[in-house]
Amino acid sequence: MQPNGEANYAIAIRGVANSDFTTNVESPVALYVDEVYISQMSGAGFLLYDMDRVEILRGPQGTLFGRNATGGLVHYITKKPTKEFDGYIMGTVGDYDQYKVQGAVGGGNDLVSVRFSGAYNEADGYVDNHYKSTDGSKNPPDKLNNADDSSYRAQVMITPTDDLNILLNVRHGQQNIDTGFFKYVSSVEDNTLTPGVPNPILDGYRDTSGDQYSGSYNNPGYNELKTDGYSATVHWDFDNVELVSISDYSTVKRQYIEDSDASPVEFFNFFLDTDAKQYSQELRLSSETDSFKWVTGVYYLGLELEDQNGAITDPFMGPAATPGAEAGLLNPYTSNLDSYSVFGEVEYGLTPDMNLIVGARWIRDERDFKYSTNYAEFLDAYKRNYNAPSNLANETELAAYKGNRDDEEVSGRLELDYNINDDLMVYGSWNLGVRGGGYNAPIFPLSPPLDYDDATMTYDPENLYAYEVGFKSTIMGGLARLNGAAYYYDYQDYQAFYITGIDTITFNTDATSSGAELELQASPIDGMDLLLGAAYNDIKVDLPNGDEVPSVVSPEWKFNGMLRYEWPMFGGYVAAQADAVYIDTVYFALTGFDTVKQDGYTVANVSLSYTTQDRKWLARAFVDNVGDTEYLVQTFDLSGLNVFGLTEQYYGRPQWWGVSLQYSFGG
Repeated sequence: MQPNGEANYAIAIRGVANSDFTTNVESPVALYVDEVYISQMSGAGFLLYDMDRVEILRGPQGTLFGRNATGGLVHYITKKPTKEFDGYIMGTVGDYDQYKVQGAVGGGNDLVSVRFSGAYNEADGYVDNHYKSTDGSKNPPDKLNNADDSSYRAQVMITPTDDLNILLNVRHGQQNIDTGFFKYVSSVEDNTLTPGVPNPILDGYRDTSGDQYSGSYNNPGYNELKTDGYSATVHWDFDNVELVSISDYSTVKRQYIEDSDASPVEFFNFFLDTDAKQYSQELRLSSETDSFKWVTGVYYLGLELEDQNGAITDPFMGPAATPGAEAGLLNPYTSNLDSYSVFGEVEYGLTPDMNLIVGARWIRDERDFKYSTNYAEFLDAYKRNYNAPSNLANETELAAYKGNRDDEEVSGRLELDYNINDDLMVYGSWNLGVRGGGYNAPIFPLSPPLDYDDATMTYDPENLYAYEVGFKSTIMGGLARLNGAAYYYDYQDYQAFYITGIDTITFNTDATSSGAELELQASPIDGMDLLLGAAYNDIKVDLPNGDEVPSVVSPEWKFNGMLRYEWPMFGGYVAAQADAVYIDTVYFALTGFDTVKQDGYTVANVSLSYTTQDRKWLARAFVDNVGDTEYLVQTFDLSGLNVFGLTEQYYGRPQWWGVSLQYSFGG
């Protein structure tokens, strides 16, 4: 999902997701690229190119590698340098004047091999902005949610001996887009959608266009993002033991602002900035025999944040004293994290058919946090660098908070696998997942004013006791695989993200979740691949008032399917593919009101491709969201005349077609 549109991403597994769009919160679903942990979800919207595979692990993670996580992990693994000269180049032309190019080239010898890859993507926005200023002096873009992304990656593999290899990785990405688009819906009554009703707070504004991809935005905002990373990965085999060392330094710099009132009125513009520096080091040892496997290691994560959020808004702060300026809030905060962990896991064959897996991790998180909320006057609300010191006047501190916390946590894993026969394995597992404590970075003082004390500003570590049983099987004489699982999650001190009015708070509570999954992968005839999946999830969160509500972005039912068929034609191969996903009702906030609800929907994609006999040329035509389904990926309830009198709605991408041509060489 995309909590702030094209500018921010979040991942949900088994109903475990993070909907907090502030940048000082780590996701419960860990994200990795080539074994390097990505702590900042604002930097997760990177281009995917020259990929080898994607691995997804469900449930608590912590005993194998990297950063501990309660929800699971997603691991993107890129193609690595090889001795053979090879590469590819692919160009795409698509809807909304999309132009995308990506490619890679690499090769080397027994000692040194390299691989260079990169991608560039641009497209016009798919949201129409109808706003025009009366004097023509400040006309924002007439197309929003465009694409302007570029990225490159350089890898050098050094292999001094057959037992030792060193991989050096340098990567860069950037994005500069007009975003922050939210569809305006009148909500002048508390927690209720009132479409078409004039909003007295916004000078009687109403949007009756009926087009979910249009609006009138006087200050639509933008997202400028730059990410850089440098890593060194060493693999050394000695005496039947493998040593792995992963050293990384990464940075994320981001500036984001949006037209939060989603109207032509200058009323409320929310912004946030990120300046993150991340250091990580992992050392891992592993070995295996016929009946015994083990892995152990240590991991360090250092994270330095100098962030800020705030808003430009005269109505709340009162008119600025400086002529021509607008009043608002500027909330700078710093967060420093030092996390140390020791982990290990063993797998032992109790019998030829039964394996026992035991794992544990000890973690110590040391975190310092400093926050202040300041009154400020913005001399030019339309200035690109709106919060530059030269654009600020009369900055005054209203409140401040300073804290530090040291948390020690232990995660664990116990699993028993039993091979009933060569085609069927059943298992049962218990996992203790942990997620470190943290701090809130409020956007706006609550009414009554927020108490900047430990009770409000900080929250404790989260503990998840996860129980799971399942099976993995091969059927149809080896032509298909059928896997199933059922699980129960019991949370203690669940970290719940709650939006109240125009402010955001994470607090500890309890939650439970139960679910089941069934997956089929089959190749029933030559050239045909079939994937079918069904998942049920029921996760409930306890609120302070005693209510029990569904968690955010956690549909009760989810179904997915893909059918691909390839056959020889025209001296090569033609392939047709269709895939679809059905997502049941979801809520985007713990309130459970209709203002934050998306009813069940289906999104389907189709494609047709032709590949030459030697597999060097590939031509492909595709249509994503072929049914042009309109579906919400985020909403913010700002209803009632004590707030904004509106609900912000963010819709997923509309129907999108494109054609691609790829040439592969070498290999």
